[in-house]
Amino acid sequence: MFAVMGSFGAFAENEQASLPFSKAVRVGDTLYLSGELGAKPGTMSLVPGGIGPETKQTMDNIKATLEANGSDMNHVVKCLVMMADIKEWAAMNEVYRTYFSGRFPARSAMGASGLALGARVEIECIATVKK
Repeated sequence: MFAVMGSFGAFAENEQASLPFSKAVRVGDTLYLSGELGAKPGTMSLVPGGIGPETKQTMDNIKATLEANGSDMNHVVKCLVMMADIKEWAAMNEVYRTYFSGRFPARSAMGASGLALGARVEIECIATVKK
């Protein structure tokens, strides 16, 4: 049995609400998050400034989705990072690491061309739900 978690909250009437996927799906005590971009909440516009600000907004968006669905960054067990230019790895990693304390989740990464909205980074995560 699984539950679809919209988690658009106050943004139910926004540009993101019409996208053909769920931000999170819960199966048992596991949350599967869709890939997240550095878009300003409720919009289809990336934050300006390149990889650093986009990674920060991406991680803030992930954090908000987790919290809206009974989890948090400490319960993330796996992430997949997709980057438009793998040469920006160090700059992305500098921001990414600040969202975890103590232990880091397992992670895979790849270079990808043509990320949605012309994004520099997209990150998807799997997390457990807080007990």
